[in-house]
Amino acid sequence: MTSATTTLTDEQIQREVLAELKWDSRLQPNEIGVAVKDGVVTLTGTVDSFIKKWAAENATQRVRGVQAVANDIEVRLTGDDRRTDPDIAAAAARALESDSLVPNGAVKVTVSKGWVTLRGTVEWEYQRRAAERTVRTLPGVVGISNLVTVRPRSTPSDLKRKIEDALTRSAATSARSIDVTIEGDRVILDGTVRSWAEKQEAERVAWSAPGITEVQNRIVVRP
Repeated sequence: MTSATTTLTDEQIQREVLAELKWDSRLQPNEIGVAVKDGVVTLTGTVDSFIKKWAAENATQRVRGVQAVANDIEVRLTGDDRRTDPDIAAAAARALESDSLVPNGAVKVTVSKGWVTLRGTVEWEYQRRAAERTVRTLPGVVGISNLVTVRPRSTPSDLKRKIEDALTRSAATSARSIDVTIEGDRVILDGTVRSWAEKQEAERVAWSAPGITEVQNRIVVRP
């Protein structure tokens, strides 16, 4: 096992990413190409569903040493998975209506050539993410643009304390190594962590604060 203090080379990161892709049962590793330069991973290839493209990106972000991901995987649907845009739009509207986490009527859907665009306003970031998660697995979807915005609900003076307290409670982050700055309804995260997963957890915590409309994650990953 590689020491947590050892900086991984691009070749080591590539091997780890390929192993993680192979570990994910939703993926066929031979469908996906992996290139790494300075810790930035580029994914290429062709898959038959958007959920596979998303799963490949998600799996890559879990790997220690990954600084960023460029997802250039193409979604190419087979005959049975093809849907017309009106069919996809209707299915997405029904799915959003039945999702208890998405406020009724808050999110609108448009579809063009299988690409789904979500628009609207919600009060919490988890509602924004739930809307995207709801349509992600629908047949015929080749991509998603989530343009749903979050309406501020808390004063900026409360946010820093709430986020710092939440980081301290989280076992998955080292709160002492993360600095939180509030600018209006935007959160800026600085500091150093040991893994991409820890960086993502800090961002998740920041997004969970009420009223946040933007998170700028400047945390550096140093394994």
